[in-house]
Parts: sequence; structure tokens; C-alpha cells
Amino acid sequence: MRSTLVLPFLLPAAYAQLNTLAVAAGLKYFGSATDNSELTDAAYLALLSNTSDFAQITPGNGQKWDSTEKSQGVFTFTNGDEITALATKNSQLVRCHTLVWYSQLPSWVSGGTWTNETLQAVMKNHITEEMTHYKGQCYAWDVVNEAFDDSSAAAFRNSVFYQAMGEDYIRIAFETARAADPDVKLYYNDYNIEYTGTKAANALAMVTKLVNGGTPIDGVGVQGHYIVGKMPSGSDITKNLEAYTALGLEVAITELDIRMTVPSTEADLAQQSTDYATAVTACLDVANCIGITIWDFTDKYSWIPSVFSGQGAACLFDENLVKKPAYDGVVAALSAGRKSGSASSVVIATTVASTQAASSTSAAASVALVSSPAIAVSAGSSSAVVPSTIAVPTTSGFTTSYIPAQTSSQAAVEPSVSSKIPSATSASAPIATAEPVADEDDCE
Repeated sequence: MRSTLVLPFLLPAAYAQLNTLAVAAGLKYFGSATDNSELTDAAYLALLSNTSDFAQITPGNGQKWDSTEKSQGVFTFTNGDEITALATKNSQLVRCHTLVWYSQLPSWVSGGTWTNETLQAVMKNHITEEMTHYKGQCYAWDVVNEAFDDSSAAAFRNSVFYQAMGEDYIRIAFETARAADPDVKLYYNDYNIEYTGTKAANALAMVTKLVNGGTPIDGVGVQGHYIVGKMPSGSDITKNLEAYTALGLEVAITELDIRMTVPSTEADLAQQSTDYATAVTACLDVANCIGITIWDFTDKYSWIPSVFSGQGAACLFDENLVKKPAYDGVVAALSAGRKSGSASSVVIATTVASTQAASSTSAAASVALVSSPAIAVSAGSSSAVVPSTIAVPTTSGFTTSYIPAQTSSQAAVEPSVSSKIPSATSASAPIATAEPVADEDDCE
């Protein structure tokens, strides 16, 4: 049986191209994280270098402190340089990542004995040296990453920087970054700040204080490390993003992946497709949400299995570099474009139509018009006459129907539990004021 993607509009000829669709929808880019060890995989590299899918890349680890300044004052930029050189060759944007973070620090920093003055000097020097080296090569820098902890109070994380300098280290980091590069976008980046709860409120208060105090900050990144069926609602994501854009900042989804218990089921993959579409649509519903970065595009190199036992399958491509239903969900959401008015979610209703997986090369199969007149809709248009259904073969072996959802009432937020590692099999809770479970970050 032929597998089809059923959409209420005709996708462009190059429909299976994420960045092409993202730009048509009004975003600046659609991109992916990567890491140096992955670049020796020729098949992977070819897909990463396809700018129709990925016009932006983020070095997953190569620009972090433990990679660039292992010994005090001795800088090595080899790993970061390899990735920025690839981006330059491919004419891809780079989101540089990250300057000040509590994790992946060399022992001389994390285990040092510091005063405010001594650690401030070290931090300023690190920021200045690295940003000067990459000046003109980055669209944006994640200047400070994950300043808040995972307690119910969502307090400032008791990092080595906070212990020595208090919360003022954040202001100092941004001011130092701006002095080093006047042109690059400067971001605060964190996870779980797009849910309803204390962490979101505290992060917004901190950023508001920076903006009101004249601190040079240009944007906020929400990471987007989710669990299938337990992510925040599209309306919650949109409301939180809009709170930052109301301050005059740009926002972006910076590390998107959606994990599940493995081995995955057909139902899991269908829900994952819906969840990816919801996240993408939430960004599209915010005028100054400028881009989306997935935290690597293939399960082959995902960080999830090494951190969350029994979890995985979080990416758009499987371990064999074949597109999953989640890819089709992103395509559908991007193809719908930006919408005017209130935020809306997207539901990708997926059912199994064939048990035989389609290869990625079959994406160009013939389009079967069920019954539809020709339609011309400007990219990103918020008003168009919905045509009769159009069926388009997918790459994933599933039949998928794209339906704009009503609101956030169909989504669920992850309930609070005591464990740092949540269960992907537990029942979802309805949206409430409960704090989401903490995610680990990007330790690929």
C-alpha cells in the first residue's frame, strides 16, 4: 500500500527541505547541532551540509570551556574551527555555544579557589579570547547557559561563578561579550523556561532586570529538550517566548529534541511527529522567533541514550539516516507558515499505512491529487482558502494528516517527580502550574 502524507495545502516542489520551508515561513534559519567526531561520517556530513535542510549549525561541544582552555591561559580552538570552517564552506550560519556554563569546565576552573576579583578576571579573559578568535564567524553566542537550578524554587545555580560573584556574573559576562564583539547577537540560553512555573518566571525576571539595566542582551534561547507526549503546550511555549519579545529581544528554539522509551512504537513515533509540529508552530506564532535548531538530526549521534537510560529515538532521522514521521511533522508545520492572532498548536494525526519503511530517496515519488484545484498561497500567509485534500507520499511509511489544533488543552506538561531522570512511560498530567522535570543538558 502506498504511504501518503495528507495535507490541506499543496507543498512546494522541494517540500522535504526544512530550511527552505522555514525561510518561506519567515524564519531566519532551520539548523542542527553537530560534533567533530560525526564529521568523519561521509553520509552524515552530506546531509548536514544540505543547506536546503540545515542552513545553520551549532558546535555541540567544540567551543565549550573544557575544549578551548584546558589549561589556564592556553587556548585551543581546533574543534570549533573545524565546524565553523564547514559552515563557511557551506554558507551556513553558526550559533556559537557556549561561553559561561556551570558544566564541562576544566578542573582548574571548577576546582579552583576564587575570589570575586580573580574569577572575574579569568571569566573576562576567556570570553574575550574566544569571542575575538571567532569574531565575524558567529551569528549569535550563547553567553550564559543555564543559570537556574532544578529545585522547586528555581534559584540561581550554585556554580563556581555564582559562588564567587553572585548573580552579577551574568551581567559582567554579557558586558564583556559585547566589548569583545559589537556585532554578534548575545543570548541567554536555558531549558524548561517555556513551561508554566517558577523557573520560567525567574528566568524572565532575570532577563527583564538585565534589559532594564542596560545590559547588552539580544536574545533568549529555549532549548526544547522534551519527552514524547509530555512537552508543554504550544500556547505555553508561545506565551513564554512572547514575554521576551515584548522586551525587544529575539528568541529561538536552540536545542530541540523529543525523546521516548526505546525501542519505539508506532504510536510513539506518531506522537513525536505531533510534538515536533507543536514546537515548530509555537515558534512560528511568535513574530520575533527567528529560528529553530535541533540537537543533532539523527538518532545515530543523539546525546540522549548516554544520559537517560532506556531513552532515545529523539531526532528527525533514525540511526540509519532515514527520515522519521517527525520529519514529516516539521514539514507540515513549516508549510502552514506563520499565523496571525492567538497562538495555536498543531496536531499531526498519524496512522500506520505501511509496515515497510520508505527510504529517503523515495521522497520524490509522484504526488497523488485526491481532489484539489490549483492553489497559490504566499509563503507565511495567515489567510487562505483551504483546498480539497492533497495527498503527498511521505518518507516515513506513515499516513499523516495535518490539522490545526484548537488550543493548548490537548497538550500535557511533564509532572514533577523527585527523580532527575523522568519516566517516558508515566501518564501525562494536564496543564497546570506544576514545575516540569529537569532535563539534563547537551553533554553529547
